[in-house]
Amino acid sequence: MLKRKPSLTDQARAYIKQCILNDEFEDGRIPAEMELAERLGVSRTTIRDALARLEQESVIYRKQGAGTFVNKAGLQIQTRLEAMWGYETVLEDHGYTAATRVLAVQTIPADEKMAADLELAPGAEVLRVKKLFLADDEPVILAYNHIPAALLPAPPGPGAFMQPIYRFMWEHCRQHLTHYLSEIVPAVASVEVAEALHLRVERPLISFHETGFNDDAQPILKAYSYFRDDLLRFRLIRREVV
Repeated sequence: MLKRKPSLTDQARAYIKQCILNDEFEDGRIPAEMELAERLGVSRTTIRDALARLEQESVIYRKQGAGTFVNKAGLQIQTRLEAMWGYETVLEDHGYTAATRVLAVQTIPADEKMAADLELAPGAEVLRVKKLFLADDEPVILAYNHIPAALLPAPPGPGAFMQPIYRFMWEHCRQHLTHYLSEIVPAVASVEVAEALHLRVERPLISFHETGFNDDAQPILKAYSYFRDDLLRFRLIRREVV
């Protein structure tokens, strides 16, 4: 799969964010759009779009009549909960060396709830992929991905399951995973989860229960992920409703 070249807006956003991280803007004030545009050799529209993305990410904020400033609280967020990301990227963003292990791949019948979530007939076959993600060689995330078997025209090769799930869905199912419906669910570690994550049985955990959808808003993936909160924390910024 070819890697898409970052757009000018993406490049401008990355440049401005790096300047922020390097504390290059005096008093935390973002330079004017025209100054940034001239510095980078791009249009003001490109800079405006880049700043809009950074504002959406809570990295900067605008103050009426005063200008645009760095939001220090926003810089503490390594992973945005509303964004789609691969778990390897999440761990690297937290400063870890990430690694992935595929623990098991098997075809199973969908139970009633999974079949309903994936709009399948009860008992329809799904491919279940169990993966472990490590941070500096410590197990930190256990993920179960369930893919309708009907989406797989041919059995994937042994190395295919090492890929991030969005890439696997495109390369092997020709499905563009565009968004998730996600629930954050308190859980306790089962024997299987505890063994994989090196935890005691029934230890409290945070889990994600997610249904992934394609361009046509059709469900194509059911995923369950379990996290060690002693090694990985998620933060978000909550805003006043206006």
